[in-house]
Amino acid sequence: MSARGKLRVYLGAAPGVGKTYHMLDEAQRRAERGGDVVVGFVETHDRPHTQAMLDGLEIVPRRRMEYRGAEFEEMDIDAILERRPTVVLIDELAHTNIPGSRNAKRWQDVEELLAAGIDVIASVNVQHLESLNDVVQKITGVPQRETVPDEVVRAADQIELIDMAPEALRRRMAHGNIYKPEKIDAALSNYFRPGNLGALRELALLWVAGRVDEALQRYRDQHGIDKVWETRERIVVALTGGPEGSTLIRRGARIAQRVGAKGSDLLAVHVARSDGLTGASPALLAEQRDLVESLGGTFHSVVGDDIPNALLQFARAENATQLVIGVSRRGRVERFLGGYGIGETVVQQSGDIDVHMVTHEKSAADQSRWTWIRRVLRQPETGPRWWGPVAGLIVPIVLTMVLAQLRSELKLTNQVLIFLAGVVAVARLGGLLSAFFASLTASLLLNYYFIQPFYRLTISDPQNILALVVFALVALIVASVVDFASRQERRAGKASAEAETLSELARSVLRGDEAIGALLGRFRETFGMDSVALLERVDPTAPVLPDDVDDADAWRIVAATSGGSELPCRTPGEGDVMVHAGPDAMLVLRGRALPAADQHVLTAFAAQAAVALERSRLARQAAAAAPLAAADKMRTALLAAVSHDLRTPLSAAKLSVASLRDTSVEWSEEDRAELLAGAEESLDRLSRLVENLLDMSRLQAGALNLHMEDVAIEDVAAMALDSLGLGIDRSRVEVRDLSGVQEVEADPVLLERAVANLIANALKHGAEGRSVLLTASELGGRVELRVADRGPGIRPEDWERIFTPFQRLGDRDNTTGVGLGLALSRGLVEAMGGTLTPEETPGGGMTMVVSLPAAGTTQDAESQGSSDPMSESASDSLSDVSAGAEEPAR
Repeated sequence: MSARGKLRVYLGAAPGVGKTYHMLDEAQRRAERGGDVVVGFVETHDRPHTQAMLDGLEIVPRRRMEYRGAEFEEMDIDAILERRPTVVLIDELAHTNIPGSRNAKRWQDVEELLAAGIDVIASVNVQHLESLNDVVQKITGVPQRETVPDEVVRAADQIELIDMAPEALRRRMAHGNIYKPEKIDAALSNYFRPGNLGALRELALLWVAGRVDEALQRYRDQHGIDKVWETRERIVVALTGGPEGSTLIRRGARIAQRVGAKGSDLLAVHVARSDGLTGASPALLAEQRDLVESLGGTFHSVVGDDIPNALLQFARAENATQLVIGVSRRGRVERFLGGYGIGETVVQQSGDIDVHMVTHEKSAADQSRWTWIRRVLRQPETGPRWWGPVAGLIVPIVLTMVLAQLRSELKLTNQVLIFLAGVVAVARLGGLLSAFFASLTASLLLNYYFIQPFYRLTISDPQNILALVVFALVALIVASVVDFASRQERRAGKASAEAETLSELARSVLRGDEAIGALLGRFRETFGMDSVALLERVDPTAPVLPDDVDDADAWRIVAATSGGSELPCRTPGEGDVMVHAGPDAMLVLRGRALPAADQHVLTAFAAQAAVALERSRLARQAAAAAPLAAADKMRTALLAAVSHDLRTPLSAAKLSVASLRDTSVEWSEEDRAELLAGAEESLDRLSRLVENLLDMSRLQAGALNLHMEDVAIEDVAAMALDSLGLGIDRSRVEVRDLSGVQEVEADPVLLERAVANLIANALKHGAEGRSVLLTASELGGRVELRVADRGPGIRPEDWERIFTPFQRLGDRDNTTGVGLGLALSRGLVEAMGGTLTPEETPGGGMTMVVSLPAAGTTQDAESQGSSDPMSESASDSLSDVSAGAEEPAR
């Protein structure tokens, strides 16, 4: 089997920057070196310089295909596979193939060629990347109907960005190197505005930079490189969960701004110990998470007992260049007794990472000199594990050295009490075992140094023997009491931390702030687990099983979170800890076994997860019921509107007919004609109302039958004017430039109804005595029909509201019509593959723009051809007529 081919992609920052030209230039260079290069599909858009680059290159004949009565050309993948060149050129990677082709998308053709061992050089514009589709539409106002998945382009062996400054690209456009002269002005004033081009350029640069960063990280991982490469500034902020966190985050954000780093290069990290609940405040961590995310950064939590090492490992894994950490809260004496603190250790081991030690209100310099003593007495477990046993030996020795100098001045009773105080202090620091060692050591030292005969372990006075025994007993008893009190205090502190954690968790769930995934993330961080998964048992009676479930006797993952490459558990048996979160739900943890003391907290977390899961179910049910509620609301509005608008024409028609049948009145011919005309007008109005209601119901039910055919806009306009009825003044409608435009592919009956509604709406809301203009033009493979009035217009922020059914926004007369005209028109036009958009009429008023595919040059959303030389595919034409934009040529 041949090796997979290599893919090289030329990514255009904007249409017309020359990606096809550069692709052909690379092909010419390879051909000159003797390479076997062929052209699979290249679109030159009739540009002379691009066409000249094809000279001397072998071109594989295109495959001709017929679709809907028109002939199109597609790339012949079979001919390329049979030819088996070394390199093939393929333009317009996002193109959609004609139905009947081997693959639906051209990028799928490329994948097949690569699998066959053929190298491919392809091109695509940044606006066709799937992840940027909505962003490009917001920037340009133009939807991109053809996209290519990002992973296809990211998987390329080489990506070359073809870029050009906006001013240079606009000059190139003005010189006629991109568009034909008649389309230059429209393009420059719309899609090719400097702001649009600048935004597209930045999107392309950021996307390529992200891909380069991924490749760099992959290279570092493959080669085991843990040193920091300062290719870009990344700032990591270390958080303890204390009140100084917000200060550190803001300082890190200011550093990021000064060095020009993006918000995404600001990372806040909290290291949680693996021994369960820590002293960090969940409420403060939640606030700090919100703060860093509001500044554009990201929040991370890692688990590690060695905090400095965990911090530096995270920073190196993220290729961070700077680390922000708070100044230690410990004073000099505490640092002397406890060794280096976290900050000092990080500085010593940071290597090529710059460390910023930031002072804050809680730093040691701002605390009283006795703060460290109070903290050690409150939290003795924060010291090293060897602290207590060593203190049990050191404290009696130190006291002996001091008291030996005062042996002649202090009585034995005072000496015993001082040693007793030392034993109590050791008990507070190290517990009962350390106090036992301290009391034993103190007894021996008292006997040797302070009880006669000195410097011997014998006692001459029996009373001294009693004093020494009483000292040892009292020391042990007091030490046990102190140790018990210390353990109770620690339990109370842990219980307080647990209560604070559960309280914050309950508040967040009640507020609805936490999704299930975020809740599990906090769960994992709190207990220091590798992964946490919420599993739900599949209903065995369900007619259709979920996609991720193989059989009915199984579990599915509702939500999961992990701290790294660890995969979440898929069944309860895979976890280290399991707890029920409801009748058919299970919380499964992997990482370590939790002590029994944490089980009640674990159960409380599981209960909150069950609440969140139930709320998620209710939300899904509410979402499912929303369409029914909307339909019920629409029916209510329909009844309210129709109760008046059906009765009014019926009453008028009935009155006219009843008057004609009244034999007691002699009607003249003129009166009879007037009554008949009134009845006909009322019945026409009633007929239009009923047709609109039926069409709207078919649209909402998806039961509208389309009979697509080529139809002339001029004929549709004539039929629309004829269907307006007797009560509408057709003389106010000015028809212009309809005969010279190309036919469109549409359902003539539905299009006539949509246009008739637009004309009637324009006549109703236009200025008195002013005409309504009906005109059409071709742009980018589409035909655009404009219906413009000279009325008061509508604010742009209300444009979408006018398409809401039963909405009569800004009507001067709210006694007629049910507000269906514009909603129905948009629905009918979009059902035929077109768009209906509003825009302001120059000089005041509103213009409705109907854009439809031109006959023979476009396909619907399932199939786009390539015969339009001005677009990547015919249906990918930019059709935002309100901006006068068109899909730029590539």
